[in-house]
Amino acid sequence: MFEELKDAFVYVAKLKEESMDPIVKTIDGKTYCNKSLVRYGKEDLADPIRVNTLSALVDYIKGMPEELRDKMILHIVSPKEVKLYSGLLEEKHRETLFECEAIVNEFHFDKYYDQERFLIELQANFVTSEDLETIMKVSGNIQAGTTASYSDDGVSQKTTIKSGVQRADVIVPNPVKLVPYRTFSEVEQPSSLYVFRIRDDGGEPMFKLVEADNGLWKNAAMKKIKEYFEYELAEVSILKEGRLTIIA
Repeated sequence: MFEELKDAFVYVAKLKEESMDPIVKTIDGKTYCNKSLVRYGKEDLADPIRVNTLSALVDYIKGMPEELRDKMILHIVSPKEVKLYSGLLEEKHRETLFECEAIVNEFHFDKYYDQERFLIELQANFVTSEDLETIMKVSGNIQAGTTASYSDDGVSQKTTIKSGVQRADVIVPNPVKLVPYRTFSEVEQPSSLYVFRIRDDGGEPMFKLVEADNGLWKNAAMKKIKEYFEYELAEVSILKEGRLTIIA
């Protein structure tokens, strides 16, 4: 009974507070209000268009110049995200007109794969290169159940692979330079160095790749995206007149 009365008093007090006029105070030159007020007459801002390609953004800038503001910012947020903002509006807001997010089926680095899955992931997620073919040859021909043949000094590894009807000991290549698909398809995919590792799991080989470039590929990818826009929009008036700033 007491708890019910308490809840009732709290509810009535809340109703009384909501019915009162807002209390506005100025403290140290800053204005505060005890209520969240919704302002009328605020400028309406557009919802962004969301796409998955850079070419769609280029087509928008070229084809819909009347929707652009006097000042625009093309922000390359990451290798997989680009946004088109307006410059500062009267009330210090920015309008987001366009958002691009790359669709990338990423390889999981620093994770062990079994032999079949590893070979599939390599073919699906990497550009063909000499180092990629070497890794596929080693991982595709390794002898199962040759645990005793593995050697590892922390830097290099040696294992046994099938070579025709023969077996041959090989040094696992390290580091390797590979080119995974991990940014927009319109730009050249950046290469990176990786450490290739093998381990035994109950007699079956397991494989993984570990990134070894400290994320430098991200800067390279963003630079390539910026160069793409600078080339594709070179003759567009908003860029030529300095009203569009491209940042990465």
